[in-house]
Amino acid sequence: MRHLLAPIALIAALPAAAQQVTVEDVSFLSRDGKTQVKGYLFKPANAPEQAPAVVMLHGRGGAYSSLAKGKYDAATLSSRHKAWGKLLAQNGYVALMVDDFGAVGHPSGFAAGTYKDRPPEVDEVNFRPLHAYGALRYLQSRADVNGARVALLGWSNGASATLAAMADDKPGDMRKIGFAAGVALYPGCGLKKRFAKDGYKPYHPVRVFMGTADEEVSPKLCESFVARSKVRGSDIALRMFEGATHSYDTPTKSRQSVAANVTAKAATEADILAFLAERLKN
Repeated sequence: MRHLLAPIALIAALPAAAQQVTVEDVSFLSRDGKTQVKGYLFKPANAPEQAPAVVMLHGRGGAYSSLAKGKYDAATLSSRHKAWGKLLAQNGYVALMVDDFGAVGHPSGFAAGTYKDRPPEVDEVNFRPLHAYGALRYLQSRADVNGARVALLGWSNGASATLAAMADDKPGDMRKIGFAAGVALYPGCGLKKRFAKDGYKPYHPVRVFMGTADEEVSPKLCESFVARSKVRGSDIALRMFEGATHSYDTPTKSRQSVAANVTAKAATEADILAFLAERLKN
C-alpha cells in the first residue's frame, strides 16, 4: 500500500525539500527466521534505478505517535520518524522504518524508566539486531535498492541496537552482507556489558550523536565507550551537543522550544546527510 506525503509535481524541477515522497507498507522476515516484521518504506518518486538505502530503528517508545490510539500504520508513525523518512527520501535514499516492537506484541513501546521490566524479545543487544539484518536482507532483495550501499540508523534504544548490530562479533555471513555504515542518535552505551571485556569495534564506520543534557542515557558513558573503541582502531566518532536533551531532533514544540535542541537538530541532520553521502553515494 502506498501513501503520498507530498502533492504530485514536476519532480525534476523541484529542490530536494519539495520532492514527492511515497510511503509503502512492507513486511519481511527477521534474521531470527520466525518473526515477521512490519515496516514502512519511504521512497523518492524520482529515485535512481538502484538507490542507496537506510534502515531505521525506533527507540523505546516504538515507531508510532503517542496519539496513535491503537491505530498503527504509516499515518500514525511518530513525527520524528516521518520527518527523517521524508528527509532521507528527498535526498535520494530508500528509507525503511522498522516496527519490530509491533512484531512481538508491543507496538506502543514502553515508558521511560521501565527498562528492567521489559520482555526479553525487545532486547536491543541480542534480538533487535536480528530484525535489522532481516530488514537489510529485504532491501537487498529489491531491484530498486543497491544492496551494497545500505546504512543503519537508530534512535535511543534503537541506537543501542545499531551499535550492537555494527559490532565486529557478527558471524561472517552477516558481515559479508552487512551495513555500510551505522548512525546512533543518543544511545544507551552500556549494551548489557557485552563489550566490557574485549571492547567494542564496529566492522564499518559508526557515528554517534547526543546532548550533554540527555535525561535518559549517560553522555559520559558514551564518551568513554567511543574513546575506548577508538583506541582499538575503530572508525567511530561522537559529536556531543552542549545543552541538548534526549530526542533533541524530534520536531515537536516541546523539544524544539529548547534552543540547544534546535541547533543540535540542524547540525545532526547536516552531519548525517554528509556521512551517508560519503559512505553510500561516493
